[in-house]
Amino acid sequence: TMLPKLEFEAFATAAKELGVEDLPAAYDEAMLEDEAFLQKVHHALLDVHLIDGNLVCPETGRLFPVKEGIPNMLLHEDEV
Repeated sequence: TMLPKLEFEAFATAAKELGVEDLPAAYDEAMLEDEAFLQKVHHALLDVHLIDGNLVCPETGRLFPVKEGIPNMLLHEDEV
């Protein structure tokens, strides 16, 4: 399973910002056996899409625009 490799707190925060309210802020190994929990994670990972908006870098606060589901993550010349 890939879940232990996922930075779950960041994932849950991002999912909440996209409208997925039913994920816990953290998880433990016992939750890997919980079918309802796994369905919620699956939904947040694979069924939720950002069509138009912005991705925000948590370290710098820089905005990366998303238009029609395509993020523009190109840096400006002064950022290279």
